[in-house]
Amino acid sequence: MTAVITGQRIKLEGNEFYYEAFHHSKTAPTLILLHGFLSSTFSYRRLIPHLNASYNIVSIDLPPFGQSGKEQRFMYSYQNLAKTVISLLERLEIGHSVLVGHSMGGQIALNMIKQRPELFAACILLCSSGYAPKVNQGIILSSYIPFFHLYVKRWLAKTGIEKNLQNVVYNHDLIDQEMVDGYLQPFLKDDIFRGLARFIRHHEGDLPEADLRKIHTPCLLIWGEQDKVVPLHIGKRLQRDLPNSKLIVMKDTGHLVPEEKPEEVFGYINHFLEETFK
Repeated sequence: MTAVITGQRIKLEGNEFYYEAFHHSKTAPTLILLHGFLSSTFSYRRLIPHLNASYNIVSIDLPPFGQSGKEQRFMYSYQNLAKTVISLLERLEIGHSVLVGHSMGGQIALNMIKQRPELFAACILLCSSGYAPKVNQGIILSSYIPFFHLYVKRWLAKTGIEKNLQNVVYNHDLIDQEMVDGYLQPFLKDDIFRGLARFIRHHEGDLPEADLRKIHTPCLLIWGEQDKVVPLHIGKRLQRDLPNSKLIVMKDTGHLVPEEKPEEVFGYINHFLEETFK
């Protein structure tokens, strides 16, 4: 049975971090779940019950997403988000742990390992972003224009939540009202778009090859063969650049692997961690 402590919030660097903690036992490893761009802890809802059968879980909303803060003075760079999540883990007195990052969350996880490799026993990258360049200077300058956040809102509204979900899952039959409502909820207030404007401004690009090649933490890469957001060739390139890594490719699967095939993803994670903790 999954035991959840919901609604936990902690303030760091003037911003509020929302997280959910799922306890298994005092001796079980702790997995830190980091979601992707425009997402939240909600994206792990189908995977968490499987993971919690064997592990302690902390699932974090990365600002400005989900139920975390959207403060205007916070630095939303990957480097600072990684540093602040490490501070959060220290405040929660979580020592050695395993990082699980989906999409953008994978890049945050890699930044955390770069900063404090001794804290993390292993890393699982689920369709992780990789090699994305820094936002171009024109967009950065535009982000200072008053009401830029309304442009961001209009840009996201062009396709709508259902079309966006169709882009990230291979099996469209999975898209039901609960799923639509869950991913839509954080975008019903304008403060998220103000936060996104700053996130776009601060985005410094993904870690370069030289940094990736210095990461020797055991890494498992799990990829959807039909991923349209972060194509499989990115996963293959990451596998080549991360010295201690293994790549699993899932057929008939898109970008949102924790939603699409949670049992299969858990199986791969559990086998990998059993080998890692031998």
